[in-house]
Amino acid sequence: MTRMKINEAVCEALFASSLQPSDTLTAETVAHAIGSTIRRLGATGCSKHIAEEFSNRPDEAADRMRWVRQLSGDLCGGAYVPTELPATTSSAGADLLPVREAA
Repeated sequence: MTRMKINEAVCEALFASSLQPSDTLTAETVAHAIGSTIRRLGATGCSKHIAEEFSNRPDEAADRMRWVRQLSGDLCGGAYVPTELPATTSSAGADLLPVREAA
């Protein structure tokens, strides 16, 4: 998987996750949010969630996507890259997004 596709998948999972800008973001909470959202919705479900949000609330969705892109940029800069994946994330299986490669 290319770096661009991984970054897109990270952004989609973060967008569809329950994380909020007001949350205290740690490496573990971000990694957990990405992993659990992908396990819960799958890649297609994340994309559908984004489409629904942009259809129903385009201004709020645009604001959230800007925040997600900023957070994703922080991930790539190393600010939120976990040194060790939480047990629940590392045991998710082959369909788990390789978060470390996104950084």
